Amino acid sequence: MSKQKILVTGGFGFIGSNFIKMLNNKYEIFVIDSLTYAANLNNVDSDKVSKHFNVNISNEKALVDIFSEVHPDKVIHFAAESHVDRSISAPDTFIETNILGTYSLLKASLNYYDENKIRNFLFIHVSTDEVFGSLELGEKSFNENTQYKPNSPYSASKAASDHLVRSFNKTYKLPSTLLNCSNNFGPNQYEEKLIPLVINKALNRLKIPIYGNGEQIRDWIFVEDFCEAILMVLEKNMINEKFNIGANNEIRNIDLVEKICCILDEMEPLGEGKKYSNLIQFVEDRKGHDFRYSINSEKIRKNLDWKPNWNFNDALKFTIKHYLDKFEK
Repeated sequence: MSKQKILVTGGFGFIGSNFIKMLNNKYEIFVIDSLTYAANLNNVDSDKVSKHFNVNISNEKALVDIFSEVHPDKVIHFAAESHVDRSISAPDTFIETNILGTYSLLKASLNYYDENKIRNFLFIHVSTDEVFGSLELGEKSFNENTQYKPNSPYSASKAASDHLVRSFNKTYKLPSTLLNCSNNFGPNQYEEKLIPLVINKALNRLKIPIYGNGEQIRDWIFVEDFCEAILMVLEKNMINEKFNIGANNEIRNIDLVEKICCILDEMEPLGEGKKYSNLIQFVEDRKGHDFRYSINSEKIRKNLDWKPNWNFNDALKFTIKHYLDKFEK
């Protein structure tokens, strides 16, 4: 039996690389990744990937050529600019990659699908809960029917890409599925994101910045659990669907940072009675800072019998140990 060919965009980034590690040898994996600052070839064993195309996803001609060469059965679209702070200071790249890049990838996918009529073809688009905007305390969690209300250039660019995927599905009948996930964390995440940022600042004895009063609430999921959900969607060929994926781990930023500090106090004590929490420093709040995210993932739990396997505290300790081991090398 021939292997299914999977074309993965952003495969050397954080979530994409964790997903590739999860795939077994019944898949032949091809990666499109332009190796921006947040990507790392070392995130994936070289023997896992049949071919890497160092191509920007906005390059439609190159994408058409890649589809012709690879002849994929599935496309999984991780590639994106994803850091909110960067989107505020320099939104142009987010518009180009997240909107125009997704548009180019959709056009290349549709051209390939229409010409070849691949049986069980599927375009999986990986997105974020941030497209739904911000919640107040007591408001119901985001579900698949929640109205989009993006508040940052990043979330607006992801919302636009979601709408493009939906439009290609409805208008051109491109088989696709849309996944909106809560905040991912785990090994190999680039250090600009909150959890690795806090860990690296602490280990280097630098001030740990917290925006505003730190009372903003985020809903966290360990990256392996999210990748398991993607794999279920892939293997069950869930065409023309939309799933919200979260693990019900809502926590205030300040509480999360203090929890990380406490774990580090145990794993890598500073000595002399010092605490990592003494490094915490409150700084001016981010512009347009969303207050709360919360994901209702009942649909995927019910339809695919998916559930997170990792306990939040265990996953956090595992992640901290990963960065601690890298720091000590």
